Amino acid sequence: MSTSATRGDAARIPDTGHPRRWAILAALMLGLLIVVLDNSILNVAMRVMAQPGPTGLGATQGELEWAVNSYTLVFAGLLFTAGLLGDRLGRKKALLAGLVVFGAGSALAALSSAPGELIAYRALMGVGGAFVMPATLAVLVNVFPREEQPKAIGVWAGGVGLAIAVGPVTGGLLLQHFWWGSVFLVNVPIVLVALVAMALLVPDSRDPAPGRIDPLGVLLSVAGLVLLVYGIIKGGQLADFTDPEVLATAGGGALVLVVFVLYERRAAHPALDMSWFRNPAFSAAVSAIAFVFFALMGVTFFSAFYLQSVRDFSPLEAGLLMVPLAVAQMIFAPRAQRVVARFGAKAVCAVGLVGVAAGMWALMLLDETTPIWVLEVIFFVQGTSMAHIMPPATVSIMQSLPPEKAGSGSAVNNTFRQVGGSLGVAVLGSLLSARYRAGVEDDLTALPEGARHSAGESIEATLGVAQRLGPAGRALVDPAKAAFVDAMHVTVAVAGTIALVGAAVVAVWLPGRPAATPEENRGVNDEEPEEPVGARR
Repeated sequence: MSTSATRGDAARIPDTGHPRRWAILAALMLGLLIVVLDNSILNVAMRVMAQPGPTGLGATQGELEWAVNSYTLVFAGLLFTAGLLGDRLGRKKALLAGLVVFGAGSALAALSSAPGELIAYRALMGVGGAFVMPATLAVLVNVFPREEQPKAIGVWAGGVGLAIAVGPVTGGLLLQHFWWGSVFLVNVPIVLVALVAMALLVPDSRDPAPGRIDPLGVLLSVAGLVLLVYGIIKGGQLADFTDPEVLATAGGGALVLVVFVLYERRAAHPALDMSWFRNPAFSAAVSAIAFVFFALMGVTFFSAFYLQSVRDFSPLEAGLLMVPLAVAQMIFAPRAQRVVARFGAKAVCAVGLVGVAAGMWALMLLDETTPIWVLEVIFFVQGTSMAHIMPPATVSIMQSLPPEKAGSGSAVNNTFRQVGGSLGVAVLGSLLSARYRAGVEDDLTALPEGARHSAGESIEATLGVAQRLGPAGRALVDPAKAAFVDAMHVTVAVAGTIALVGAAVVAVWLPGRPAATPEENRGVNDEEPEEPVGARR
């Protein structure tokens, strides 16, 4: 059966691609922009939301982690089902419905009056995002011919860099002139523009033979992830990962995830088709994405605290200082396919992950007085490295599956990215919190026990206590900053090691370049386009 014949409504699209495919990609980028923009803006707003009202919400370190993870856990847990529904009902319908829910959640989050409300509305935003992200990539694969897909996915990945660049700067500008809720309210007009653009430009497509919904699989995956992440975050709050509550929740979550995998292997219509992981082009690429986002999301979570709490930059200045990370992705992601065509996806992804690890370890050079250009160089190196991982890994995932399964394949791609990022925030954030508490506790002995515990949870909590104490609290400022920098060094050392493990996984299992045929060696087929990375199974 030909490719075009398996695309459902997209069967009318010729093998040369949809005539308006680049305009369609521009519309899809709006949907991608708001989902990524929201998380990058949130990183800059963390310090403000940690401050007492009316300036902020008075959120604790654990509540801030849940503000991030309530979104990512719901997002990741629903991606399988959202991808299947998009394949079944139509990807355009999934896009439009997801945008409406995301916009409504953003408006409600902006009006939150307590951390608990913000966490709940962030979860609602995750529901909308779960329908938007897989549908954008699924539509892309269906409107572009196979030979143009690597270039289109490179542009798509470059859009992630654009959102990462725009987010912190936009967040900084908004926080400079408006209240913290404006970082969520800004999503609403972008959603409205995206709805109009997608309604006019994006064609609908679906899987002619979609699988059934797997409600038990979805429940198991969400329950397992929530329990696991809750246990990890709780361990960081208590600075004790052997606490019975921590062991019960994290261990229970891990057990539920094992049950999920065993159930999915035997289910007639699984939410996650485990047979896909037998293909190294799929499984190794998915692992690469999970490893890099584990390291990246954990580090960007506390970078805002380093820039604002330790170095005393404003939210806008902190946003501008993170631009090199995004600019590098914007520059190199659309061009990554040229490097892949020369050296192969295995070499490019492995070297990229080594670059991410090196960038993480380089953050150990930073202290309270390091010249800021050092951080800018590190951010640029990290962004360049990421730009050479995401596009080839995504191409490998999407082209290892048939086009009619594009929604499900995109869902898996995004799920592992979000799960990796969520675990990165939880694990690295908890490690940072535990190490910080251990480093600052000796300087908090003069405080009452209740105040001592809350003040040791995060640097913002310590600085808040110091501010309330007035002149007597000034002695806490320098030790708090020193303890945070020490905790950051330990955390980035772990993050770099995780990225290096990812490089080893890619080097061993991701397929390399195919051997040239005798005809290719003689130059007979020089005029033929090179087989896109990920097409080999």
